Amino acid sequence: MSEGDMKAGPNGTSGLGMPWFELSKNAFGEMAERGVARAQERCEKIKALLEEIAETLSEAYASNARGATDYGLKLIEISKANTASAMDFVSQLMDLRSAADVYSLSAAEARKAFGTAAAQNRELLELAQRLARETGEPIRKHVASAFLQAS
Repeated sequence: MSEGDMKAGPNGTSGLGMPWFELSKNAFGEMAERGVARAQERCEKIKALLEEIAETLSEAYASNARGATDYGLKLIEISKANTASAMDFVSQLMDLRSAADVYSLSAAEARKAFGTAAAQNRELLELAQRLARETGEPIRKHVASAFLQAS
């Protein structure tokens, strides 16, 4: 087949006698309109999804702020109690006259401090776990909802 055979022949046919593929202006316009409609639909879906994500993050941040405030307040409360306990211990030490009394008071204070620290650590751990659970809850709900919508 020569190059001349491939050029357009009479009546809009190729050199092989086949008509060229022609898109009418109307068909092209319809395709463009469908493409625009699909693009708008997808943009609306993306916009709705982004609004859901923003709301979810807002809930998570608010929950985190509340939990962090509670945790910080508990730390301040614990520090205040520990400082008062230490000051009481020092004032009691000042009144003692013998080494045996100092040893006895120190041992009792150590036992008390250990028990107090264990209880305080449990409280802080519970607050930290609650903080993590409550912060993650809005995100967990959103992900579960997204999976339900997808299926």
